[in-house]
Amino acid sequence: MHQRNLIEKSLEAILFKSRWLLAPFYLGLVLSLVLLLGAFIAELIHFMPQLLDLTNIDPEQVILAVLSLIDLSLAGNLVVIVIFSGYENFVSRINTENAEDRPSWMGTLDFSGLKMKLIGSIVAISAISLLRAFMQLNEEGAVMDERKIYWMLILHLTFVGSGLLFAVMDYIGNRAEKPKEH
Repeated sequence: MHQRNLIEKSLEAILFKSRWLLAPFYLGLVLSLVLLLGAFIAELIHFMPQLLDLTNIDPEQVILAVLSLIDLSLAGNLVVIVIFSGYENFVSRINTENAEDRPSWMGTLDFSGLKMKLIGSIVAISAISLLRAFMQLNEEGAVMDERKIYWMLILHLTFVGSGLLFAVMDYIGNRAEKPKEH
């Protein structure tokens, strides 16, 4: 009995400490955040000359530029959410020593909440991409790739449907966990 207890405790200690193997994944996501920042700056620099030429400004081009920046910003927000909540849920608490600018959701977002934020961000990114594709159809000489638009729409609706199903599953799961009051 004593031998089994020692083996069991050792195995559990190894399993518990193995969560630290996830830390490099979150560091990799920090690097992907740097890449997104680079893409954001490149997009901003690319559109800056057009925005500074007020005599020849095309409102649709401005909207497309802003949509691209919003798209990158949402992707960055998504990465930060995954980094913080994933690390705190699966590796260790982040000690911010009660910093006043600590996000209010940090430390309170469980796996279910993370899943809903992820799917919500993916739906928003998909919607922006679809809107950008539709707006580009108004450009001179634009050729409509019906097949591409069709698949973008199908993909977007799939994301929306997945989000709704996740929400329904969470709702049902939460109701099942609550004891019924008589």
